[in-house]
Amino acid sequence: MNDPASNRLGRFIQVEYPEPHISRTRQILQAHPEVKKLFGKNPSTALYAFGIVALQILIAALLRHSPWWLIALLAYLLGAFANHALFVIIHECTHHLVFIRGRDNRFVALFANLPQVFPSAMAFFKYHLLHHRYQGDPEMDADLPSPTEIKWVGNHPGKKALFLLFFFLVEAVRPAQLKKVKLIDAWFMINVALQIAFCAGVFFILGGKALAYLTLSTIFGIGLHPLGARWIQEHYVVQKPQETYSYYGPLNRLCFNVGFHNEHHDFMAVPWTRLPDLKRMAPEFYENLHSHRSWTRLLYTFIADPEISLLNRVTRNNRGPAPVKESPLLGILPTES
Repeated sequence: MNDPASNRLGRFIQVEYPEPHISRTRQILQAHPEVKKLFGKNPSTALYAFGIVALQILIAALLRHSPWWLIALLAYLLGAFANHALFVIIHECTHHLVFIRGRDNRFVALFANLPQVFPSAMAFFKYHLLHHRYQGDPEMDADLPSPTEIKWVGNHPGKKALFLLFFFLVEAVRPAQLKKVKLIDAWFMINVALQIAFCAGVFFILGGKALAYLTLSTIFGIGLHPLGARWIQEHYVVQKPQETYSYYGPLNRLCFNVGFHNEHHDFMAVPWTRLPDLKRMAPEFYENLHSHRSWTRLLYTFIADPEISLLNRVTRNNRGPAPVKESPLLGILPTES
């Protein structure tokens, strides 16, 4: 494997072996078959979605006559956590971990997307599952930075900060690099129509400042904020040859355990409430892996450290064997129902 410092040469960390999660899933199932008890759905996630959406609308309404500085401050200190939590709920829905029927999970995701302003739920449904199945494949993994991002950002601290600040735009345009995947379908158009209707309602009923609060909450929640370090934490190589990393810090309590990323990639059928149990059941597979304890420290390190750039990512052409079982049970490419 190329050294991470090879990012200076203008290429990703290229490997010839398959992604590590399928083989580790097999090993864990053999050593700890009891982990299958963790598989299932968690309908209570839908209640969290309802509560957070209601909270964001209430805060937006209360701020409709507030000064801009207060709107920005509360969006950073409060709204960012709320809208980021909604992103995680959409993630749970994508893996069909809320309800049994795929359609019901989509409905919850569409609802959770509303305060986030930008229509992203249905696009995430499509591209995120491909990320799991084709991790590190430049033609199928939308999580990999595009050539334009790499060329513009480089290793410059200021540009790295801007990259995170405008990550909401990056996420919107990055999927266009995947020529083999069709984005626009009926669900995507429903998503767009609902977001337009919701944002128009907020604007005409509550005013522009209320809509600005929701918009800033999303921008901060995935951008230049400790929460934004999650995107760096998950797959940016900081200790070779490891390519997926978990976060075990206190913010997991506000983010539905989304930091348990190795555990999630290994067992996509385990809902967020049971991911810590998975780690406890198979400690020998996770405790020796490098992990992060602070998103804030990681955010600073990513920006300041010239050894870390957008090229600190593993790419491969070798997809390896088929998953353990391509079925809704394991959360791999679940079928629509």
